[in-house]
Amino acid sequence: MDADFWLARWKKREIGFHQVEINRFLKQYWSTLELTRDRTVFVPLCGKSKDILWLSEQGHHVLGVELSEAAVQEFFEEWEVPPKVDQKGSFTCYSGKNVELLVGDCFALTAEDLREVAGVYDRAALVALPPDMRRHYVDLLAELLPVKAQTLLITFEYRPGALKGPPFSIDIEAVKKLFEGQCVMTMLDSQPFDFRGVDAIEHTFRLSYL
Repeated sequence: MDADFWLARWKKREIGFHQVEINRFLKQYWSTLELTRDRTVFVPLCGKSKDILWLSEQGHHVLGVELSEAAVQEFFEEWEVPPKVDQKGSFTCYSGKNVELLVGDCFALTAEDLREVAGVYDRAALVALPPDMRRHYVDLLAELLPVKAQTLLITFEYRPGALKGPPFSIDIEAVKKLFEGQCVMTMLDSQPFDFRGVDAIEHTFRLSYL
């Protein structure tokens, strides 16, 4: 799975992963990270998620990264905020109010890009990556994020073979194995839901980096 796959999804408007409502677990459990309003929150593979707006309304500076420039442009258009556009290293940076979205490959991020990050909101990143890319992603964040950064992680689990991802099914044991030795993990919630006509479970975790 490469960049062309995701760019084609946006071009063809195959964006069923985009939620029109604020994520219920974000609203319910974000406060468990105990971040003050002025802290920076990182949203990987952010698309044009409305969750960005909710985090912004909590007083956070939101830093997102997204491969599709069209998605970022649509975010600001729907928000009705004209963005400032600059070049920031290898990324094109769209910014407005307290939101800054980087257009480019998340694997090109550096520690300097994330130096102010205190919290991470991951609803769409880990589940979007196939198994052979997850380890690289998890190790990269552990390397780049400041010490004691925290993450609210939301994953899906469904019967193997029931759907062709992304998003991919990741069970609890797989999540534990990925982050073992890098984070203190707290299970916050597991709720069944119907996902594209398939019985699934949505898991919510709080991760505290060591």
